[in-house]
Amino acid sequence: MSHPSSRPANFNRRQILSAAAAVAAPALLPTHAFAQDKFPSRPIKLIAPWPAGGSSDGVMRAFAESASKTLGVPVIIENKPGVGGTLGAAAMVGAAPDGYTLTQLPLGIYRLPHMQKMPFDPVQDISHIVCLTGYTFGIACTADAPFKTLKEMVAYAKANPGKLEYGHTGTGTTPHLAIEEFSEKAGIQLNPIPFKGSAEIMQAILGGHIRMMSGTTEFAPHVQSGKLRLLATLGSNRNKAFPDVPTVKESGWDTITESPFGIGGPKGMDPAVVKVLHDAFKKTLDDAKVQETLDKFFMPTVYMSTADYTAYGERTFKTEKATIERLGLTKKS
Repeated sequence: MSHPSSRPANFNRRQILSAAAAVAAPALLPTHAFAQDKFPSRPIKLIAPWPAGGSSDGVMRAFAESASKTLGVPVIIENKPGVGGTLGAAAMVGAAPDGYTLTQLPLGIYRLPHMQKMPFDPVQDISHIVCLTGYTFGIACTADAPFKTLKEMVAYAKANPGKLEYGHTGTGTTPHLAIEEFSEKAGIQLNPIPFKGSAEIMQAILGGHIRMMSGTTEFAPHVQSGKLRLLATLGSNRNKAFPDVPTVKESGWDTITESPFGIGGPKGMDPAVVKVLHDAFKKTLDDAKVQETLDKFFMPTVYMSTADYTAYGERTFKTEKATIERLGLTKKS
């Protein structure tokens, strides 16, 4: 005689086993989801701590567009101008160290913390990923300025103390301190006027609102067109685009200013993520469009690996402190 309850009992057991398997299956999802969420899986924000339209912005956009092709996701530029180009570094404090928030690291981030209270420590709060290029600095003036060489400018400034103004990219930035150091050695007093970025400086000097500027090579096309005159460059060697223009040191004053920059992120980033970003941005240096943009702004290739760039940051933070102390610009406690 059959037992009517036996089939339902077997059926229920199969149901229970099937349900148990269904419950257990989601345990496999995190591994699968992790595989699907391989870095990067969404757009990356790259902060350019300068106004749109200048050389820094143009170069960073070229790097971002090129890196996007390798990374397979958009690298979106966000402009955060002000405070001497340090707002990108400040944004790294508290940002998730997941590789989706990055910034350009200009030289000023190692200097300004010695001059004023800053919300970040450039060594402790930032992951240095890769160095890519550097600025070429120069001293340019309007074509109708009453001097044609750096020596003539010094003579004019001595005869008119405090009356000759120059624009720069913010108090404590490299273009500012380079001229302050030069002025001290030349024994002259200039009138510094800060701007948020090089694009604003160019508008001011081309509009005749300032007589002179210290900055990066946005001045180059205007020098070539005759609207501006380049008095000197600030590097250790003459700029290949202006071989007839002497350096400040060649002109008689021992001032050399060079400024590599690259990409950084928040502290505590996964080394594997850092490597992905390093490799992608390093590859941009082989991109013809990137090199075309660097050439446009007369910026050399200055590559440093993650380890070398990290060491550079630590070293520069110390040397900038010595410079600030020498110029008497150390922040008051």
